[in-house]
Amino acid sequence: MKTITHLKKVALLALMVVGAVACSDDDDNMTPTPNPELSITETAAADSELTILVAALTRTGLDATLNQDGTFTVLAPTNAAFEAAGITNVDAVDEDVLENILLNHVFGEVMLSGDLSTSYKSTLAMGPNETMISMFINTEGVVEFNGVASPTTVDINATNGVIHKVDAVLREPTVTGHAVANPEFSILVEALERFGDQYTGILSGTEGSPFTVFAPTNDAFADLLDMLGAESLADIDDATLEAVLTYHVVSGANATSGALTDGQMVETVLGEELTVSKTDGGVQIMDATEVDANVVAADVQGINGVVHAIDKVLLPQVVLDALNPTVAGFVSMSDDYSSLLAAVQKAGLVDALSAEDAELTVFAPNNEAFATFLSDNSFASLDDVPTDLLTQVLLNHVIDGKIMSGDLSTMYGSTMATNADGDNLSIYINTESGVMLNGVSTVTAADIEVSNGVIHAVDAVIGLPTVVTFATADANFSSLVGALTDADTDFVSVLSGTTDSPFTVFAPTNDAFAKLPSVPAEPTLSAVLSHHVVANSNVRSGDLTDGAMVMSLEGDNITVSLPGTGENIADLTDGAGNTGIGVIAVDVQATNGVIHAIDTVLIPDTTN
Repeated sequence: MKTITHLKKVALLALMVVGAVACSDDDDNMTPTPNPELSITETAAADSELTILVAALTRTGLDATLNQDGTFTVLAPTNAAFEAAGITNVDAVDEDVLENILLNHVFGEVMLSGDLSTSYKSTLAMGPNETMISMFINTEGVVEFNGVASPTTVDINATNGVIHKVDAVLREPTVTGHAVANPEFSILVEALERFGDQYTGILSGTEGSPFTVFAPTNDAFADLLDMLGAESLADIDDATLEAVLTYHVVSGANATSGALTDGQMVETVLGEELTVSKTDGGVQIMDATEVDANVVAADVQGINGVVHAIDKVLLPQVVLDALNPTVAGFVSMSDDYSSLLAAVQKAGLVDALSAEDAELTVFAPNNEAFATFLSDNSFASLDDVPTDLLTQVLLNHVIDGKIMSGDLSTMYGSTMATNADGDNLSIYINTESGVMLNGVSTVTAADIEVSNGVIHAVDAVIGLPTVVTFATADANFSSLVGALTDADTDFVSVLSGTTDSPFTVFAPTNDAFAKLPSVPAEPTLSAVLSHHVVANSNVRSGDLTDGAMVMSLEGDNITVSLPGTGENIADLTDGAGNTGIGVIAVDVQATNGVIHAIDTVLIPDTTN
């Protein structure tokens, strides 16, 4: 029994003819002036070089199809081409096999020789799941079809299309055949051929098929070699190369781009999984590095599987474990972090991020995040960012110590960036919904382990924080932010700037504001808020002494008592003489000051 009956093929071709005719009506330039007398079948029958082709068309019934109205392009093997392929008696070839071979020479549209360009086109031959088989047309130099046939005579017009005679029979390509045909996969082919027929043979056959192959381009391999510091594939050992190759192959599935789903996990021949993501921008494949590879050419269909070209060599965990890169080494592995790498190099931090004896947690922004950072800060490029500033911005993404995502909680940490006094800047980590940093940057991929720590990918550059940054990022200060915004004094601008900085801010929590009968109205509100700020002083907890008095912006003193009562770190007395005001968290360090959280709103002396 035929797997695809002749009637089904005729129906399919008829549908394609209707579609092609409809499309040609929209653009008369797509259709050549036809021969008013002969169809494709009749034209071939009148050509003494095409007698074997005509016999094959007649045996399969495709002579009738190509005698119908429509728009076809036929790559017509000459008698010499059929003889070179060992096909002289078409009756000796299985009819189904012969039919699909012939259909692999037919396109459902008219393509004159001048219309040909380097590209993939679908023939009318069928692959797994009745998907149309692709053909690679290469017009660089001598025109070639699938790397095996070239035209000998072109643009033979007929009433229903055009014929190009070719010098070889085009059998349906395997996934290996597609890789060999396209020069953009030459390094991949070189890698496969190192193992002889072990992989080229398998990917040319039917055992384990259909296959889905994610095929790295030459540029992708070049990036990998650069990352490894290798001059060629010869510098990569067999075990590593074999693991990499088998990580790009899925067996038993013809997974076209339409069949892939967002978030899908696919198991490779290696045994490790890949993750699929689908966006409006296309299809991405994530490997063990958790850095996406983009599918740059999808659905290259072969007789035994489908190929998707990708722009990055996929690296499995077993290879990462063997390579064991440092933070700096990992960043250099992906084009998506090229801006981060350039920034690290400019700031002179390569050695710090490559130190094998370090244990670091790095929040790594991608190229898009850096582009946004530059634009938002009116920098044309990284070259325009002052080196000192860039260094501190980068260090603001690094925590000394290895912290996995499971160990993160809503909390403050300390980065390796510092203020003018050398105090480490704080970072606010919020894990209530994912992981957000300082209210501006979200972790998109976590727990990328490297030899000297762990990397968490983020979607935005984490700018250097002011005291306002922490107040707005931490929901526990939302009442304070509301009061600062409502006040007649522009406290947000004052506390975001450098005039009269550094500031020491005693920041009341939401619970502190809840204790008030009501939030004071102006002019009292500005006086109350000013009473929480000490100008020109970065007073950290270690600087506090028992009985110390500090003058607030409002003008009244705040008195410190040590130790604090109960769990309080310290107690404060405000300008109005209220005592026992608890300092409950200390040393949230910004570039322009420090915040200490308090449990009661400070009230100034209203009698003055």
